Amino acid sequence: MSRASLDKAPQEVAEMFDEVAGRYDLTNDVLSLGQDRLWRRAVVRAIDARPGERVLDIAAGTGTSSEPFADADIDVVPADFSLGMLRQGNRRRPDLAFTAADALALPFADNSFDVVTMSFGLRNVSDTGRALEEFHRVTKPGGRLLICEFSTPTFAPFRTVYQEYLMRALPAVARRVSSNPDSYVYLAESIQVWPDQEGLARLVRAAGWSGVRWRNLSSGIVALHHAVR
Repeated sequence: MSRASLDKAPQEVAEMFDEVAGRYDLTNDVLSLGQDRLWRRAVVRAIDARPGERVLDIAAGTGTSSEPFADADIDVVPADFSLGMLRQGNRRRPDLAFTAADALALPFADNSFDVVTMSFGLRNVSDTGRALEEFHRVTKPGGRLLICEFSTPTFAPFRTVYQEYLMRALPAVARRVSSNPDSYVYLAESIQVWPDQEGLARLVRAAGWSGVRWRNLSSGIVALHHAVR
């Protein structure tokens, strides 16, 4: 079993996700106490994609984040750099155009998409700024960015409880439901060192995006960052 380290070497991260692909969606549902479903619905509502628009869903994994768009007749491209995730997704939804893609060097032309979105994946790339610049490159002028990522709870007492859950309870629960529980130790550690809401907003602005704003979900456990090209 592999566990990615916090230097986020791409091969390590990809191998880790390859190994958890089979039970990834179930594990996330258990560890988030079902909140991940609410977060994903919030992403779809925030994007508000319309027929005729083209959406790039980076770090789409098995395609659960892409399905609502496809089911609404939105042209969506689920992309991921874990081949294991893509294979699992293709078995579930062979009608989706699963695409192998590295967030740091996207295999798409400039100005290709009306919307670029990434849920719970930006934290795993080795160069956040470069990834945000790539998202900017492939987005049409006037197009939208929506990042859904773990963030920093806004209420200090709850933040302390949350940190305890991340480092103690989450890995313990993962041992019961995940095919690679060590990967969730990496998950907990990567959340702890990730920028807070304003910190990520600064990175988005620095990559050339405009109108950057965010909205907290679940008291700041997760934040949705919006921006416009």
